[in-house]
Amino acid sequence: MAKDRPEPELDRELPGLPPDLRWREWMRRIEAVLFASAAPVPRADLARVVGQGVSVDLLVEDLAADLEARAFEIARVAGGWMFRTRPAYAPAIRAAGNVSDQQQDLSEFDTAVLAAIAWYQPITRDGLKDIFGKEISRDLIGRLHACGLIGTGPRSPRRGAPYTFVTTEQFLVAFGLESLRDLPDLEQLEDAGLAVRP
Repeated sequence: MAKDRPEPELDRELPGLPPDLRWREWMRRIEAVLFASAAPVPRADLARVVGQGVSVDLLVEDLAADLEARAFEIARVAGGWMFRTRPAYAPAIRAAGNVSDQQQDLSEFDTAVLAAIAWYQPITRDGLKDIFGKEISRDLIGRLHACGLIGTGPRSPRRGAPYTFVTTEQFLVAFGLESLRDLPDLEQLEDAGLAVRP
């Protein structure tokens, strides 16, 4: 029903304001959008609340500078921006409680499987078995899927067309990555003995 309502008009250009106040208003609009969103907000969405041709990147930079003394920051993750608490305040948040449902309860092996999926996606359970030398349980795959960290990718072109697994936007958000290009370099990890090619 809400979709039937017309969108409210938004004066994007703000011609009645002097340039410095116009810039400040655009910064506040971006701040409001980021504050209201639980997911990263892409540049195109932020551009809808500011003047035509205005640099969203510069507005976000100025807003980030305004927030330097605050306990939260603007992070570039998953192709957009979002607010997150600065890492220095993680102990205070844990001490306050009520955040356990937000934490990922992953073992070291779970994290290794998740990393393998990220590097080699789309990858099948057999591909993961080749990497780890043992069968990866459906339970583990199910937990990673339930956390929203992985999803089902395209079917493998092999006989039986097994499902493949890929990481999700939630994976990028959980690990603070803008894109998969921000993953650690696999060759360096292999050289250090921390990763193995299938």
